[in-house]
Amino acid sequence: MPGMIRIAPGISIDERRIEERFLRAAGPGGQNVNKVATKVDLRVDLAAIEGLSEAARARLLALCRHRLDADGRLMVTSQVTRNQARNVEDARERVRALVAQALREPRPRKASRPSAGARQQRIDAKKRRSALKRERTRDDD
Repeated sequence: MPGMIRIAPGISIDERRIEERFLRAAGPGGQNVNKVATKVDLRVDLAAIEGLSEAARARLLALCRHRLDADGRLMVTSQVTRNQARNVEDARERVRALVAQALREPRPRKASRPSAGARQQRIDAKKRRSALKRERTRDDD
């Protein structure tokens, strides 16, 4: 599919719904830092992700709530390399990873109880601590 970023089978993002901005990156690079805009600011419209179930979309919103801009788009930046094309690929890979993480359903938590031995150890530790404090407060007059 040309023009689509494939996340998983049946899940993709239309490249036309991704906005890329290039900025000057901070960090090493000498005079090149002042001339070349290698930092990538990628913004993805979450509504543009096709094939995402409502549960996965809710998980994605929860994962990305601190990365959303005022319009509700996911913001991802990358400035790990001095190469603009590699930074674009890194930012897109981060988006893929976030969506893939949202696709995994969390395992339901099963309630558990401490074993009899663990309960006994806890009680013994409390008794030792209590005895230690009791000995500190004894008045030997």
